[in-house]
Amino acid sequence: MYNFWFKLSAKIRFLIIGSFNALFSYLIYSLLCLILGSEYYQLSLALSFALSSVVSFNMQKHFVFQSKGNFLKEYLKCCTSWLISYAINALLLEIFVSVLNINIYLSQFFATGITAVFTYILFKYFAFKEGNNRPE
Repeated sequence: MYNFWFKLSAKIRFLIIGSFNALFSYLIYSLLCLILGSEYYQLSLALSFALSSVVSFNMQKHFVFQSKGNFLKEYLKCCTSWLISYAINALLLEIFVSVLNINIYLSQFFATGITAVFTYILFKYFAFKEGNNRPE
C-alpha cells in the first residue's frame, strides 16, 4: 500500500488528503455554526481553521510532500500559508454570504474549493518546498 500511495503524483496525493482535510474542516465549521448560531459564521470559520490545521499539517507533511524538513520551521511556514488561505477564505465567505446572499454552508463549500488551489501552491512552493526537505 505504501509503495502504491507514493507512486501517485504529489498533486493526486494532495487532492485526496486535501479533500479529507477540507471535509474535516467543513464538518467542524458546520458543527460550530449549529452550536454558536449562523450569525457567528466567521468565528466558526476561524475556529475550524485553528482546529483542523494540526491534522492538516501532519497529513500534508507525511502523506503528500514526504517532507523530512525541520518540524517547527515547516509548521510555522504552514501557519503563514494558512493565514493567507484563511484571509482568502474569510473574504470569499463574506462576499458569498453578504453580497451574493448565498447561505453560509454553501458559501463555505465554494470558498473551500477556491482556497484549496491557493493552499496547494503555498504548501508546494513555500511550506514544504523541496529544497527545504533535507533533514536538519
